[in-house]
Amino acid sequence: MSANVDIANRPDYDPVIQEIADYVIDYEISRIEAMDTARYCLMDTLGCGLMALRFPECTKHLGPLVEGTVVPHGARVPGTSFRLDPVKAAWDIGCIIRWLDFNDTWLAAEWGHPSDNLGGILAIADFLSQTRAAKGKVPFTMKDVLEAMVKAHEIQGVLALENSFNRVGLDHVVLVKVASTAVVTHMMGADREQLLAAISQAWVDGQALRTYRHAPNAGSRKSWAAGDATSRAVRLADITMRGEMGIPGVLSAPTWGFYDVLFKGQKFKFQRPFGSYVMEQILFKISFPAEFHAQTAVECAVQLHEQVQHRIQEIDRIVLTTHESAIRIISKVGPLNNPADRDHCLQYMVAIPLLFGDLRAEHYEDGVASDPRIDPLREKMIVEEDPRYSQEYHEPDKRSIANAIQIFFKDGSKTDKVAMEYPIGHRRRRREGIPVLEAKFQNALASRFPSRQAERIFALCQDKTALEATPVHEFMDMMTI
Repeated sequence: MSANVDIANRPDYDPVIQEIADYVIDYEISRIEAMDTARYCLMDTLGCGLMALRFPECTKHLGPLVEGTVVPHGARVPGTSFRLDPVKAAWDIGCIIRWLDFNDTWLAAEWGHPSDNLGGILAIADFLSQTRAAKGKVPFTMKDVLEAMVKAHEIQGVLALENSFNRVGLDHVVLVKVASTAVVTHMMGADREQLLAAISQAWVDGQALRTYRHAPNAGSRKSWAAGDATSRAVRLADITMRGEMGIPGVLSAPTWGFYDVLFKGQKFKFQRPFGSYVMEQILFKISFPAEFHAQTAVECAVQLHEQVQHRIQEIDRIVLTTHESAIRIISKVGPLNNPADRDHCLQYMVAIPLLFGDLRAEHYEDGVASDPRIDPLREKMIVEEDPRYSQEYHEPDKRSIANAIQIFFKDGSKTDKVAMEYPIGHRRRRREGIPVLEAKFQNALASRFPSRQAERIFALCQDKTALEATPVHEFMDMMTI
């Protein structure tokens, strides 16, 4: 026999794929904290989507691919009147969730935003719930949605703990595709073999490069990439449920597998088994629509605003002390070409609150960015790493996202060094953060719905028992205009 022939013995599914499938099928979510946090995550994620509807650059992407298309039992896009097939609905929901860079965040060896998975979860749950109800069957409830969120968060987050996709040039939305595929296929009624097949399809699928997140190519694709990934997951789930076979060795196959082709020959590493850890530890972006590595820097800059707002021209230098991941991802010099470029620039996100005392989505738009004070202020910033900040960023019992700012003036005076190690959306500040999260959600509802409708939605979301018992299609009825 020639040494070059392939051996056609079909392998068992890669262990990672089996572990994900068995987790989705068998794991019972018992921790109250996980489900409570999922409920807050639902509120926050939907609120982010509603706020994005103010921006035409986002809304131009929404709606059916063919104008006038009517979809029986079509999935709804919150804050709109669209009823779409689940694949496009997942795209649209994912797009609005991520557009403002304001939804939750997970920071580890890989970064990402696990609530991106809600696009696929909510679209398929709404569609199937309507279909079941029309046939007199039991519909999906919002408890099903919350449980799917916990599991999608866990799959994406645990894979991210020890495996850096960004270091091989891949975008973190690969994990959205994998996590969404797993939970959505399960919601569609898959058996274990079908679930294994669907997950394998997600890994073998084309994976996005990070090019659109980094200078000089940063652009608006980063605002819809996760919607594209969660939508693709729904499509792969549908293909599988129609009988498509899987690819058992998709990760480990020599030469042709994910590890050899895209991960430099390395197998995935795992810090912990799948459970509900990620949802319980998730980071909420509560106060500022800013890339999460900059959240505490923005808080520091807001504190310094009163001291420096009338002394901007007197500033000699601004020292930003941060962690390695922030330097690698969001430290930028030179021109910033669009809002997507600006909301991933540490120096820009510090300059704005120093000047204005706040940071809002509108501050990334061209009208504000043309302020002649911003770029000279950015040029005075010196970015330094604190090794302790970098170390504690990765420690499981800390997971800090620390930044500090000190401003030096031309006359030799200086401000105090203002440091912040945990942002308001961190688990360590959960009690302080939840009222702010709820206010953020209320403001988002008020921006889109009549007051009585907004009040009904908010009251339901605050009532854990009532929300979990609500059929998904009835909840989505409330979320449309």
